[in-house]
Amino acid sequence: MVDWTGEAEIGHPYWWDAVTPRVTEGELPETCDLLVIGAGYTGLSAAIAGHDAGAKVCVIDADIPGIGASSRNGGMVGAPPRFSWDILKTRFGEDVAEQIFEEASSSFEWLQDLLTRENIECDFQKTGRIQMAWTKAQFENQRRLFNTLKAKSRIKVDLVERENLKTEVGTDRYFGGMVYTDHAGLHPAKYHAGLLAAVERRNIPVVSHCPAHSWAREGSRFTVSTPKGNIQADKVVLATNGYTPETFKWHKRRVFPLPSYIIATEELSPNLIGELAPGRRMMVETRARHSYYRISPDGKRLLWGGRAAMVPYRLDNAAARLKSTMVEIWPQLANARLSHVWTGNTGYSFNHMPHVGERDGIHYAMGYSGSGTVMAPYLGAKAAYQTLGDARGETAYSSTTLKTNPIHPFAKPHFLHAADFWYHNWVDRWETRKGRWP
Repeated sequence: MVDWTGEAEIGHPYWWDAVTPRVTEGELPETCDLLVIGAGYTGLSAAIAGHDAGAKVCVIDADIPGIGASSRNGGMVGAPPRFSWDILKTRFGEDVAEQIFEEASSSFEWLQDLLTRENIECDFQKTGRIQMAWTKAQFENQRRLFNTLKAKSRIKVDLVERENLKTEVGTDRYFGGMVYTDHAGLHPAKYHAGLLAAVERRNIPVVSHCPAHSWAREGSRFTVSTPKGNIQADKVVLATNGYTPETFKWHKRRVFPLPSYIIATEELSPNLIGELAPGRRMMVETRARHSYYRISPDGKRLLWGGRAAMVPYRLDNAAARLKSTMVEIWPQLANARLSHVWTGNTGYSFNHMPHVGERDGIHYAMGYSGSGTVMAPYLGAKAAYQTLGDARGETAYSSTTLKTNPIHPFAKPHFLHAADFWYHNWVDRWETRKGRWP
């Protein structure tokens, strides 16, 4: 059971207390040079890049812009390589591996420049991010990655041995950790609102409640049908990630929606927060629960997210699971009440990496697999540049792959039900045993 505050918000993201996604007033034009489908981080950044490169741009969204993952995520900023150098080299070649390691730094720098250039106020704080090892073997993997990053990239990292970990997080449950010192935190809903304002300053129409029901290509031109009429466009960028509709079946079979759940505690005392998170960083784990947690931007609450389930799940039950995991790390929070619980879709690819590409003339950027806060706007801009033949569109993520899997033959990811059962009943229990102290 979960003890809620009197003003508990079930299904309402904590971030919306400050900024609620809004309906935009843009009207659908008959034609444009570049049509962007989706008004989250990816789509809005693509719109800015396309406009500033000289294109007449229009953005449509099936719902309210930003109501999906862009205003629901944990607000953690940084995109370290998800795989080791050796794995990337084996899969894609040494040149691509080098570029991916380089773009881990350049994408973060690009984002900081975007925030400054567009004057986006979103509680951006360079807190650093620590990834904590649940098992001894995972810490040794971190040690190897640490050595590779020091040798192969500009990413600033530190390795924290187990005996020093208490300076970062107030628990004995981990075997060590790796700190990405330049990573940051922000307020995701304010971030999206700032991007939307930047688009609207350019007089780019952003049309709410305007799903793409169908599309056709006639020569080099597209006609997209929506409830608000048809629009013709020379180029199209698909920017729907974990909310891709069945209209785009090829993409939907390659990027599937994986729900992530987040809880917020009631306001806590400054002393307790200092005891739990003395490093005041963004915090993530190595275990398969994908727990990630942080202090809220105002410094008053703890936000905890992760895999409560891999399928839609009752939010009160999700909150109970997340709080149980949180208390496993911090027993001091056993009596802490919760104020919010919510969920949103991450867009996962089968190789856990994003991709920028083109299919049947439609360009796309998607499959961020949990790193969308940085990679979505960065790669959204890359996709827009690629549609226009602009050299700034070059990225290593066009040399990755976006493959489907035989376990996902349909548009809906039915395989996640079996995966949810497997992870909850076997993987989590195995990791719990492996994570016990000797």
